[in-house]
Amino acid sequence: MSSTGNSRHEGFTDEERAALKDRAQELKTAARRGSRADKAAEALRDVLAKIAEMQDSDRIMAERVHAVVTATAPALAPKLWYGMPAYALDGKIVCFFQSAEKFKARYATLGFSDQAKLDEGTMWAAGFALTDVTPEVEARIALLVKQAVS
Repeated sequence: MSSTGNSRHEGFTDEERAALKDRAQELKTAARRGSRADKAAEALRDVLAKIAEMQDSDRIMAERVHAVVTATAPALAPKLWYGMPAYALDGKIVCFFQSAEKFKARYATLGFSDQAKLDEGTMWAAGFALTDVTPEVEARIALLVKQAVS
C-alpha cells in the first residue's frame, strides 16, 4: 500500500489502523461474553450502538440496511466487524455495512463476503456503493441478502 496524507508511514492509513484495533477489541469482547444468548443480545446492542454513533446520512442508511437484513434473513446474527455493523451465519460474516465516514469515502458500502451465495457465472458484484436507501434500494438489498443466504 502506498502512503496517503493521513498516514504516519507507508502501510496502513490511520483509518485502517483504527479498524484493526476495533476488530481486536471485538474479538476480546466476544471471548469474555457468557452464554450464546447473552453473546447474541450483546452483539445486537453493540451493532445498534455503533449505528447510533454514525453521522446522520450514514446512520440513516445503516438503520435501513439493518432493518432490511434482519427482516429478510433472521438467521443472520448482527455483530460488529472491524467496527462496522455486519451479519453472520454460523459465525461467518455474510454481509456488512461500511459507513462513508469510517474511511473518509464518498459513499457508504454494502459488502458481501465470500460466504454470500451471490455467484453468477464467473464474475459478480460483492460490494455496492450506497448514497441513499430508497424503497427501491431496500428491495434490491432484500433480494441480495435472500440470495446470499440461500
